[in-house]
Amino acid sequence: MFKGKRTKKNESSSSHGTEEIDMNDMNKNDRMRSRNTPTDDKMSSTGEFYEDVGRVYSRSGQSGSIGDVIDDSPKLQRGLKARHLTMISLGGTIGTGLFLASGASVANAGPGGALIAYALIGIMVFFMMECLGEMATFLPISGSFNNYAGRFIDPALGFALGWNYWYNWAVTVAVELTAGSMVMAYWLPNIPGVVWSVVFLVIILALNLVSVKGYGEAEYWFALIKVLTILIFLLLGILVDTGVLGGVHYGVEVFNRGGVQGLGILSTFLTAGFSFQGTELIGVAAGESENPRKNVPRAIKQVFWRILLFYILSILIIGLIVPYDDPLLLRSDITDISVSPFTLVFIKAGIAPAAHIMNAVILTTVLSAGNSGLYASSRTLLDLANEGKAPKFFRKITKNGVPIWCVLATAVIGMLAFLTSLFGDGVVYQWLLNISGVAGFIAWLGIAASHYRFRTAYVAQGYKIEDLPFKARLFPLGPMFAFGICSFVLVGQGYDAWSSDPVDPASLVACYIGIPIVVIIFASYKIIKKTKLIPLLEVDLVIIYIYIIFFSLQDEEDRKKEDP
Repeated sequence: MFKGKRTKKNESSSSHGTEEIDMNDMNKNDRMRSRNTPTDDKMSSTGEFYEDVGRVYSRSGQSGSIGDVIDDSPKLQRGLKARHLTMISLGGTIGTGLFLASGASVANAGPGGALIAYALIGIMVFFMMECLGEMATFLPISGSFNNYAGRFIDPALGFALGWNYWYNWAVTVAVELTAGSMVMAYWLPNIPGVVWSVVFLVIILALNLVSVKGYGEAEYWFALIKVLTILIFLLLGILVDTGVLGGVHYGVEVFNRGGVQGLGILSTFLTAGFSFQGTELIGVAAGESENPRKNVPRAIKQVFWRILLFYILSILIIGLIVPYDDPLLLRSDITDISVSPFTLVFIKAGIAPAAHIMNAVILTTVLSAGNSGLYASSRTLLDLANEGKAPKFFRKITKNGVPIWCVLATAVIGMLAFLTSLFGDGVVYQWLLNISGVAGFIAWLGIAASHYRFRTAYVAQGYKIEDLPFKARLFPLGPMFAFGICSFVLVGQGYDAWSSDPVDPASLVACYIGIPIVVIIFASYKIIKKTKLIPLLEVDLVIIYIYIIFFSLQDEEDRKKEDP
């Protein structure tokens, strides 16, 4: 497929090294390397580029690999296998938002309204993941969202989105530690919640400090438990609805009686959006996956089916069996597992210990979310440090490929969970939940905007769409739709707060506090660094193309090992 050679000269000596380079189009490569790219000083010399690549990427630390030749210093390891990525993508969207908040969604919007809200958010997430898939397979780097925005739009936006995403998942760690203490209170109410917060923080920290494989293996089994729970729920739900179990034939009567409850759909949008957060983790993990250009597209393509299977069908089953005006649904939160909509359906199926089973599953979900939060935020912080947008000491990576100071700094933020012992579990949990939810939507906005600029710049600079390793469908409709829905949710998610009489200022602030924080960070960096919107013809695609060459060489290594 590739032909040609590239000669690299070491400026500190007179020696030359020649390496085989696979290139589909030598003229295109020459044209790309000759472009002026003032937005990125890394390309000032070939040696600096390879130093950067070597610091961040490796082939799992194997001797003789491309990464080892480039740089022998510790670096991130591509330790996530295809099965890890598959289960991360499958389980990433299954959390307390589905197991618990789905009940309140049906109560507020009716079964029909909840389906509409979850379907619209699901379609938006599908397009957002298509956008991410195209960029993540073309430039698979760890902690990628801020990097894409900074490279394709404006460095100030990359800076703001990077810290927003780090903050989002760092807060999620605190949220999940708080939630874990609530879950354990169901079984052991006499033990202070702060004890369980410490225990779970230690567990999550240990999983992330071992290696990326520790995170991947934990997520694999966490996700497997969640996926099996959903599949069993759907099967039992169908049997209950048809009267095979429980002795009552529900049909569609309960669903039709609930219908659509008007403006309740608006408040359900944010709940649905928070439920889907975590889908984009596949993009963060791409930088440490074994073969990102092959495995990431495979995982991305499963997004539509898991949205349909896990969310749409689950909401449908709940709406068919549990009346929307059942007072238990409005109480379905993490403080009362016994009234989770999943628990109610299991009880109707005749499973007596349903509450205990769901409590165990939700505990697994909490640990999974905390584990993912610590991983995602630490990699984002590492990427910020590598770009000079965070202190240099965060670049420290252990021999096991763990960004040690990034992990520890994020774990410190997780100590926010300890506030539960001072101000009460419910209040702190709700505030952290709102802040994290808004930050997640802002990250999605950044992904959609970055992809629009990436594809537009790619075409403007004369490259062919068919050469992309993964092509997002329905461009530009996809990113525009995702951007529009995210914007609508961000503006309308405070509907309950500003429509109440009297208006609750505290609730209103909690709904929107994440937006001005990002705006202030963006404006401050832009003013201090005097950054500007990058013109399409100056968007840096040169380094991206060299990354492609780099990974092509790695793929060639793999093929030689499999078929020597």
